[in-house]
Amino acid sequence: MAGTERLICSSASLEEGGPGVRFEVQRHGEPASAFAVRYDGTVHGYLNRCAHVPIELDWQEGAFFDITGLYLICATHGATYLPDTGRCIRGPCKGATLVKLPIRERDGAIYLLEDEFDHGRQ
Repeated sequence: MAGTERLICSSASLEEGGPGVRFEVQRHGEPASAFAVRYDGTVHGYLNRCAHVPIELDWQEGAFFDITGLYLICATHGATYLPDTGRCIRGPCKGATLVKLPIRERDGAIYLLEDEFDHGRQ
């Protein structure tokens, strides 16, 4: 039986190291901000919440990457994350990770695999 997929955006909406696409998920019964970005040719999705303090990362809507397009960065604290794993490599939460979301790309579109995202535990 196929899992439930929710369309996030078209594949063309995500450029390598470019702006991300924001969307909402349910977490602990509440809406939570999330985002998807493209890095090293692969799409990655995370809750839009810094591992240091639960605030959104982007300084402008969709601005998750640093100026180099190589790292995700929290606009408030400067925590720097690896885009492919969500692990913080620099800043106040070094070693912590962002909450990764199950994202798939197929047929020119990006999907959230809702059945694989444990809404209560993540």
